[in-house]
Amino acid sequence: MNKKNRLTEVATVFFKLGCIAFGGPAAHIAMMEEEVIHKRKWIDRQHFLDLIGVTNLIPGPNSTEMVMHCGYERAGIAGLFIAGICFIFPAVVVTGVLAWFYTSYGQLPEVAPFIFGIKPAVLAIIASAILKLGKKALKNWEIGSIGILVLVCSLIGINEIIALLSAGVLGTLYFYTKEKIVSSPKSIIPFFLLNISTTTFIKISSLNVFWTFLKVGAILYGSGYVLFAYLDAELVTKGLLSRSELIDAIAVGQFTPGPVLSTATFIGYQLAGFWGAVAATIGIFLPSFLFVLLLNPLIPKMRTSKVLRYFLDSVNIAAVAIMISVLLAMTIDTLIDWKAICIALLSIFMIFFVKKVNAMWVVLGGAILGYILSLV
Repeated sequence: MNKKNRLTEVATVFFKLGCIAFGGPAAHIAMMEEEVIHKRKWIDRQHFLDLIGVTNLIPGPNSTEMVMHCGYERAGIAGLFIAGICFIFPAVVVTGVLAWFYTSYGQLPEVAPFIFGIKPAVLAIIASAILKLGKKALKNWEIGSIGILVLVCSLIGINEIIALLSAGVLGTLYFYTKEKIVSSPKSIIPFFLLNISTTTFIKISSLNVFWTFLKVGAILYGSGYVLFAYLDAELVTKGLLSRSELIDAIAVGQFTPGPVLSTATFIGYQLAGFWGAVAATIGIFLPSFLFVLLLNPLIPKMRTSKVLRYFLDSVNIAAVAIMISVLLAMTIDTLIDWKAICIALLSIFMIFFVKKVNAMWVVLGGAILGYILSLV
């Protein structure tokens, strides 16, 4: 397949995912696993795990960066940018429309019944990916022990970045000592963190909006709830935005497909209209493109060093453990009544017992069932 066809393929796959990828990073990665490994065989499961492990250690939205990595693997640097843009685009457009609606009418349209159905459906998708990735990551009982330890740490509330790094260091030291390997791996230069300094939540220039969200995108670790904490401290506590307005903005990112960071588009529109939305979107996602562009070529080289390979193996099982923790938390929050349980069970049946069913149909089916059951 020539480069042009590969780019077209990348654009098609990730635009589709951008339209149906509900449920947060764990669900996004689960859908990617189905598309790029099981269905299309772009990369093997081990390399996909390596990408997940390393992506968890850098700032930015994890699932969006995984999209960029997969695009890079399939079609080079152009594929990286095409994949990222196509994945982000549907969420940005939907969020922009909702921002206009919110500004004009002061409230958001009612979509709760559809989201109610989508949430239990994605539980099955995440479980399927955990099973497949876990089998590959679980290389021996020592690796399994590290995974269990990280799972326990995650369940009791220890920061996921600390858990991942600790797992990597612990695993490296253990296997290095066990094998008595003498090696001198190249050093890894850390990214330097910047201080956040947001601008006033009034009609301001698009350039200031861009700079504000560029800084947030360069240091943002974790989920959309971490973004909530940043914006709450910078906007709400300074009286520039009410907490209910901020919650509405975060909610938009949660119930639209794709990355929750599309929240930036919503807030950018409030700050400076259409061009403010564009500036905020580019600003918050641009660091991720640059991080992936710099990091992706280094990952295969990390595999060639035994010490760094131990680190990757340990971080990979830790990433799977954190996915399990996320799945457990989502299950507790989601399966709150018989309707959600029915949708979850039907989704599990579709994912695990119906051959070659696409995650898209599971998500759409969950949304439709959620609406139908809301009428009962």
